Amino acid sequence: MKIPPFFLSLAVIGFVIPFALADVTLPALISDHMVLEKTAKVPIWGKAEPGESVTVTLDKQSVTGVADAEGKWKVILNLADSSVGPFELTVAGKNTLTVKDVVVGEVWLASGQSNMQWALKGTANSEAAIAGSANPMLREFAVARNPSAEPVETLVGTWMRASPETTGAFSAVGYYFGKKLQVELQVPVGIIHSSWGGTPVESWTSNASLTGVPDLKASKDRMLKRNEVYPEAKRVWVESIEAWLKTTNRADRPTDPSAFAGIDASTDDWVSVKLPGVPEAAGIPVNGAIWLRQTIEIPEKNANTQVGIDLGTFDGFDSVYWNGELVTTTSIADFPGKGFQRRYGRYSIPPKLIKAGPNVLAIRVFSPVSPFKFGLSPRLAGAIPISTEWLAKAEFALPALTPEELAQAPLPPDNAIAPHNLGSHLYNGMIAPVIPFAISGVIWYQGESNAGRAWQYRTTFPLMISGWREAWDQGDFPFYFCQLANYRAKQPVPTESSWAELRDAQSNTLSLPNTGQAVLIDIGESDDIHPRNKADVGERLALVALAKDYGKDVPHSGPVYDSKTVDGNQVRLRFQHTNGGLVAKPLPIAYDVNTLYNKTAPLTRNSPESELEGFAICGEDKVWVWADAKIDGDAVLVWSDKVAAPVAVRYAWADNPTVNLYNGAGLPAAPFRTDDFPASTLNAKY
Repeated sequence: MKIPPFFLSLAVIGFVIPFALADVTLPALISDHMVLEKTAKVPIWGKAEPGESVTVTLDKQSVTGVADAEGKWKVILNLADSSVGPFELTVAGKNTLTVKDVVVGEVWLASGQSNMQWALKGTANSEAAIAGSANPMLREFAVARNPSAEPVETLVGTWMRASPETTGAFSAVGYYFGKKLQVELQVPVGIIHSSWGGTPVESWTSNASLTGVPDLKASKDRMLKRNEVYPEAKRVWVESIEAWLKTTNRADRPTDPSAFAGIDASTDDWVSVKLPGVPEAAGIPVNGAIWLRQTIEIPEKNANTQVGIDLGTFDGFDSVYWNGELVTTTSIADFPGKGFQRRYGRYSIPPKLIKAGPNVLAIRVFSPVSPFKFGLSPRLAGAIPISTEWLAKAEFALPALTPEELAQAPLPPDNAIAPHNLGSHLYNGMIAPVIPFAISGVIWYQGESNAGRAWQYRTTFPLMISGWREAWDQGDFPFYFCQLANYRAKQPVPTESSWAELRDAQSNTLSLPNTGQAVLIDIGESDDIHPRNKADVGERLALVALAKDYGKDVPHSGPVYDSKTVDGNQVRLRFQHTNGGLVAKPLPIAYDVNTLYNKTAPLTRNSPESELEGFAICGEDKVWVWADAKIDGDAVLVWSDKVAAPVAVRYAWADNPTVNLYNGAGLPAAPFRTDDFPASTLNAKY
């Protein structure tokens, strides 16, 4: 008999939904192939019908809990004496769930920004690493991106066992860290990977922690207010600027783009300009529409792969063409506002357009108000670096604005802040739902996005760590982090450095209990914020864990500054962690600029006659000069003929310092300063 639609609806409402609500459910973390921590308190949790009794069984252990009024239940397993497994975990209420291939071992959370996010497939020697990665006792759970204004309970992800088919997408740092632990300890290791590139530490800090610091609370509230008023401000601006353009006769008047963007378009009358900067050349107007063009050679291996382009931040409205085809545009209507960065993601080129050999990138910029100013970044993500040499041509010029017209030009609103950069939003969406999963500890690689506010990082980074520990309620679990690697151009004279100050803030965080630091001052690249050597990163983090948590007698730190004494014009420095004695490692003749493209540059010594490089010294005048330095037993002597009465010494105090002090275990000395002079980032705030 055919059931009428009315009765069918009643059947669904009356029967199907109640049964669905009664089903016992588990979070995504508690799923097939998971690794559970070998400890006495392992929470297993989920949802069920309020008042429903739920029994969890693993091996021969069964524990029962009852769902509360909100349908939440949690039980605690004691796995301190458990064997490795694999096991099946069953969860039984009115229905029964079975989680297969569960193993017991060590679980670490890997978090941070892009250098933690960086996938194994994009690293040095990745092909060999991936080919040899089969290891069912090493597993990763990748937390899907999810910024949230409020803490959430659910997340998306699956547990994956290491194999050549899966590890290419693993966090490279997490993979090498986990692999080292798994090999040394011979137990299962699980990595919960939760990271997001280009994000500040404040995004990963709980709201409870941020609101406890007045400055941070005020900053977060200000950002939320800015986003709240943004839609209306943007609407008003679009209407106003379009009216102003019409009144002043400065509206855009595009012509056929093929004459400028086409593969075979003639460039005989184009002029050469250099970017980033202002494209100043004969025939290039101050305002109007101009074209920029460059031919880029794409290697065979990058053909038919998606390529992202970074155009930086500039005033104007743009259209991007690749091999004559429009790939993206930012018009007046969809211009986000001041501060908008044209970055990878939104600015991506489809794989079908990327061919091996010469490719033509053409960019049209219409700038009716501000002069042409560009922050064009010299790189394509996934392909090859863009040259600084461009061709330019005017499409049309606009007359100069009168002072009255300029005064009446509507200013765009501030760009809305992306949710993943707002305070607490990544903690809420990507850390809170991991809690209370039992973990051994955390490994962390972040700080690049906070370098401009390095002094404040002394507050925010420890604040984040303490907040995580409080929320997890596991005590002061281990928290081991990467100090920023060397990056950017080398400087010929000692100077202030926000990156050095950020590294100093990271070292300062070691005052928190149960923390550790992997120093990376020797593996960076001057032209790539993402150094491809992630094996040393993961393994140096693993050495810290092996020494501090697993009782292994292994060196885990390079030399760390301890104290100084001044004798005449010399300063004697003493160090901790000098395993095997202090060592002056031979300096190479060249340094890494970009290892992805085998690009290096000749190394120029700052102290050519010195045994050690990287030391600077100053007197009461606080004028820093490069110093000579040598190893003297268990100490380092530092001096300069230019400083008769030294008061302070710095080591590796630069964005990209040249350094060579190690210990006998081959680990680099941590950057440091003996002074407490005011930081250059002292007043930079979130």
